[in-house]
Amino acid sequence: MTCVLLFRLLLLMTLAAPFQGKRLGPTSGLRYSRFLDHSNVIFLRWDFDLETEIITFELQVRTAGWVGLGFTSRYTRAGSDLVVGGVLPDGNVYFSDQHLVDEDTLEEDGSQDAELQGLTEDTVYTTMRFSRPFRSCDPHDQDITSDTIRVLAAYGLDDTLKLDRDRTFVKSIFLLQIVHPDDLVFPEDTIIHDLELTNFLIPEDDTTYACTFLPLPIVSKKHHIFKFEPKLVKHNETMVHHILVYACGNASVLPTGVSDCYGADPAFSLCSQVIVGWAVGGTSYQFPDDVGISIGTPLDPQWIRLEIHYSNFHNLPGVYDSSGIRIYYTANLRKYDMGVLQLGVFTFPIHFIPPGAESFLSYGLCKTEKFEEINGVPVPDIQVYGYLLHTHLAGRALQAVQYRNGTQLRVICKDDAYDFNLQETRDLPNRMEIKQGDELLVECHYQTLDRDSLTFGGPSTINEMCLIFLFYYPRNNISSCMGYPDIIHVAHELGEEVSDSMEGMMAMNNVEWTPENIKKAEKACKEAQQMVIIKTIDEVVENTTGWIPEIISTPRGPCLESSGGKVEPQDKTPAGFRAAPMALSGSSTATLRCLPLAALLFGQGALSWLLATLQVGV
Repeated sequence: MTCVLLFRLLLLMTLAAPFQGKRLGPTSGLRYSRFLDHSNVIFLRWDFDLETEIITFELQVRTAGWVGLGFTSRYTRAGSDLVVGGVLPDGNVYFSDQHLVDEDTLEEDGSQDAELQGLTEDTVYTTMRFSRPFRSCDPHDQDITSDTIRVLAAYGLDDTLKLDRDRTFVKSIFLLQIVHPDDLVFPEDTIIHDLELTNFLIPEDDTTYACTFLPLPIVSKKHHIFKFEPKLVKHNETMVHHILVYACGNASVLPTGVSDCYGADPAFSLCSQVIVGWAVGGTSYQFPDDVGISIGTPLDPQWIRLEIHYSNFHNLPGVYDSSGIRIYYTANLRKYDMGVLQLGVFTFPIHFIPPGAESFLSYGLCKTEKFEEINGVPVPDIQVYGYLLHTHLAGRALQAVQYRNGTQLRVICKDDAYDFNLQETRDLPNRMEIKQGDELLVECHYQTLDRDSLTFGGPSTINEMCLIFLFYYPRNNISSCMGYPDIIHVAHELGEEVSDSMEGMMAMNNVEWTPENIKKAEKACKEAQQMVIIKTIDEVVENTTGWIPEIISTPRGPCLESSGGKVEPQDKTPAGFRAAPMALSGSSTATLRCLPLAALLFGQGALSWLLATLQVGV
C-alpha cells in the first residue's frame, strides 16, 4: 500500500511541479524574430533551449489558408523539411510534419517530430506555434545546428496543401544566436560617432575598394567602443559589399583624401589591424559587457583606415554614396581591451580554385610560436569570444581548428552551410583559449561548377578570399597570421616545370582541369609547405613555415526520439539516439528532465501530506 501511494504521489507531483530551467511553453515570449519575405507578409519568432536541445517557432502569416515552416538546402527544395498547419472553416485545426518528395510534392513523415503548441486564425493572420528537437531521429528532418540555416516558409490562400512558388520563400538565418542584444548593458553616457565617406562617386567598375583615413574620437581619458553598426545609403541595388575599419599605428604617415585601397599608391593600403567589420547580410553588433575597443590612451590608435568595397556589376553611372560604420563608445570602462586576429589564406593570386570543381579545399595556417617575439612584449593567452567568416561567391563552408603540441584541440568555429549573403559577427557558446605555440588552421570549401576558368585570390567579388576574424581579449599588437601553399611544389605535382612563384601561378592556366587534376591540385596544396605571414599593427612582418595538420571530424551527438510519432529502425542513426523528454501534458511541448526527488517530496507540502497518508494507511 505504501509503495502504491508513493508512486501515485510521485506521478502527481511530476505533473504538478514547475519545470526547473528554461521552459518554452505555449505562452512563452520568444526572443528572436525576422520577416521572411520582402513584403513583410511572413513573420517568424523563435527561441531555443541549448540544454534540452529543443527549439520553438511561431510563424505568423497574413492569410486565411495553410502555413508552413521548415528548412531546405542551397541546391534544391527536394527533400526539404516542412511543418504545415491551418484552421478549417469549422474551427478544427490540422497540423503535420512533412517533407518535399520533389520540388513541389509534399508527403507526411513517418515520424511526427514537431509538437503543436498553438494554431489560430483571425481576420488577418494564421499563426502556428510548435517545437521540435535540434536533431530528431527522422532522416526527413534537417538538423538545427550552429551553421547558417536556410529557413523555408510557404503558405496558401486556402486550406488546400499545394505549394505555389510565388508564396514560397527561403531566407538564411543563424538560428542559434547565443547572445541577444537586449541581454547586454547599454550605458547611459553613450556617445555616437560616424566613420564614413562623404558623397563618394562610385566608379562605373565592377569592383572598387575605396579607402580613406579618419581620426577616432578625441577623448581626454580612456573610453571603450562597445557597439558598431553599418551606416548604409539605400540605392536601387546593393552596391556595398563590405566595410572594414583598420587601426593605424601611431607612427604611420598617412595620406589624405580617398583613393583605391590597393592601387598605384601603396600608402592607401597601410594599417592592417581590423578592429570592426561589416559584410553583406550583417547587422549591428554589441560586444559582451566585459570587453570593448580601447581609445584615448597613448597606446591606443588615433587614426583608422576606412575601407569600403563596392560592387557595381551593372556599371551604373552617377551614383554617390556616404556609407560607413557608426560606433558607440562610453567612459564606463569594461574589464578587457579587445582585439581582432585575422586568419586564413593570404589574399593574392597564389591562392587559386580550379574551375568545374564540385568541391575544392583551401588551407591557411597560423603558427603562434613567434607572437611574443614579433609583439615586442609578452603575449597573454588569447580568449576568443566571437568570430566573422568571409569568403566570396564560390565559398560553401569554413572552419577554424586549433592544435596544441601537434594534437587537434578543438574546432573554434565553423559554418558548413555558409551563405555569402549572410555575413555577420557571431558569438561563441563558450570562450576559447589560445596559448602561445598553438597552431590555427583555416579550411575553406569551394564549389565552382558554374565557372570555366580559374578563380584566383583577390579583392573582387568574382575573385576569392578565405578569411576568419577572431574577436578576442586581451588585445596584443598582432593583426594577422595567414598562410599560403608553396605554389612551386603544387605546379610540379601537376606536371608543370617552373622555377619561381610567378611561373607557378601562371602555370595553373596550362592545366587541363579534369576531376582527377582538381583532386591532385587539392592534395598538392594540402601537402605543400605553408608560408606563414604574421603582421603587427605597426606593419612589422615576420615569416615562418609549417605543414597542414589533419582535421579530425567531430561526430554528431545523439538524435532525439520523437514523442509524437514512431521512429523506424532505419532512422536510428549510427550516432545513436535518445528518448524524447517526457511532455508535461498532451497539449504542451515543454520538456521535463529528471526532477530531484527532494523537489518532488518537499514541494507544496508534499512530505507532510505523504506522512499523514501513510499513517492513515497503517
